[in-house]
Amino acid sequence: MGFIHSSTVIHPKAQIPLDCHIGPYCVIGEHVVIGERCQLHSHVVIDGHTILGRENEIFPFASIGLKTQDLKWKGGTTRTQIGDGNTFREYVTVNSATSDGEVTLVGSHNHVLAYCHMAHNVNLGNHVIMSNVATLAGHVLVEDYAVIGGLAAVHQFCRIGTMSIVGGCSKVVQDVPPYMLADGNPAETRTINKVGLERNGVSEEAQGALKQAFKMLFREGLTISKGLDRIESELPQLPEIRHLVQFARSSKRGISK
Repeated sequence: MGFIHSSTVIHPKAQIPLDCHIGPYCVIGEHVVIGERCQLHSHVVIDGHTILGRENEIFPFASIGLKTQDLKWKGGTTRTQIGDGNTFREYVTVNSATSDGEVTLVGSHNHVLAYCHMAHNVNLGNHVIMSNVATLAGHVLVEDYAVIGGLAAVHQFCRIGTMSIVGGCSKVVQDVPPYMLADGNPAETRTINKVGLERNGVSEEAQGALKQAFKMLFREGLTISKGLDRIESELPQLPEIRHLVQFARSSKRGISK
């Protein structure tokens, strides 16, 4: 059975299943749609054109779907869309998109710790961990299974590759390649994310190939383009290697070296 505390303020047009648990002093706006078995602990604000999937757990003082902080906002209908099974800890903020028709996207099964921020037009994948006070600026893309350390800040339009890890307190101003560990101010790619690769079941063959790819890209004095050419010509074309090459070739901000 669901539960809605008597102190909660819910717009009559908000769509909330009967099996949700909504604690005291929450505020839910007119255009909000909440999926089955979501839990809002207390003092949670969800507003704007926001859709939450199933079984999300949201802790006190989180704010989801409110107007972008971007000064380019000129009005219109912007959206926030969130998948299933996410955890948003205390004081997390997820802003709506900036321009009419645009969306801020959060996937499923992410673990977002206290005080984290996702700005307008962020696209967060699945199974991502954001440690306390990690901050994503506008238009940042985070691929699946990435880990962003506490107090790290990611610049607008940067991309964080799948199964990569960003060290705590890092300043990310260029793309972090998939499967790698980046750290520093500004962040530099230090080595492969061996622990993350092992935890996610990446084969020994692929780990070895990624280690060789790391050396070609970051330790042999080659340009990124020349390093990618060597990777394509010398290493087995495993799915992980193909994704690394595609990610790097499509970079607009450059790769964190």
